[in-house]
Amino acid sequence: MSKATRDGFGEALLELGASNQKIVVLTADLTESTRVADFAKKFPERFIECGVAEQNMAGIAAGLAAEGKIPFITSYAVFSPGRNWDQIRVSICYSNLPVKIIGCHTGLSVGPDGATHQALEDIALMRVLPNMTVVVPCDAIQARQATQASISINGPVYIRLTREATPAIIQSSNIKFQIGRAEILENYGQDAAIVACGPLVYQALIAAKELNDEGIKTMIVNNHTIKPLDKVTLLKAARDCGAVVTVEEHQVNGGMGSAVAELLSANYPVPMEFVGMQDSFGESGDPDQLLAKYGMSVGKIKEMVKSVILRKGR
Repeated sequence: MSKATRDGFGEALLELGASNQKIVVLTADLTESTRVADFAKKFPERFIECGVAEQNMAGIAAGLAAEGKIPFITSYAVFSPGRNWDQIRVSICYSNLPVKIIGCHTGLSVGPDGATHQALEDIALMRVLPNMTVVVPCDAIQARQATQASISINGPVYIRLTREATPAIIQSSNIKFQIGRAEILENYGQDAAIVACGPLVYQALIAAKELNDEGIKTMIVNNHTIKPLDKVTLLKAARDCGAVVTVEEHQVNGGMGSAVAELLSANYPVPMEFVGMQDSFGESGDPDQLLAKYGMSVGKIKEMVKSVILRKGR
């Protein structure tokens, strides 16, 4: 089964709206694309269409949160947090208000929309903000779980979502989602740890299986929470494997890989390689072709794993 992470968010939002009267949803002229249309139809009195005005949307949400509401603000991530970062910083984070910021259409997988709509910097923008929690679900199931879990955090949360359908990875029955707790999805061995987030977790799992068939044993960590990091799990993976490859559909500068590198450099330095966007803008194209061109394919992950293992052996 394949489904976009934004669909999991929309399903969870509808459930939460029925059970929690404090939830209010705002969007910036993107009701259908951000999957809040069903909420708007069922709870019109708790839905606000802000128009193409993301800065205003963040300010309205801050006011609602200050009065006891739990606002969800939704837009494409290039616009929120891209265009309203100042309002998020000052109006939401400075006061530590429980606004849930949903950034949709992230990464190269936006495809034909091109560079202007491919958010590849949003993790860096959000993880630097005090009081902000940053979550990048790997599939629709986890997006649903993350949305539900976000309302228990009495502060701002950023959830990063994608448009393209992603194969289901997480099964509710065997993995309990918890913000701030990374998950070991597969453990073939300890030649290297592959730490991934978002839809590229699927590519990481494929790469790990192919590497296993070649005799290279890896551990796959789904590092869905970028802030706060699961320091215990990540440090154990580094100690057990002695080498780490991070995988994300985001700029390698300032992204999830940077966060992991900061943790390891201060506590347990090991050789690292980074799979992600290498200081470049994207372009229009088929999502799979773009991932291959910009070095985020299964083949690239395997290449980086082999590279980091060689470095470990020096």
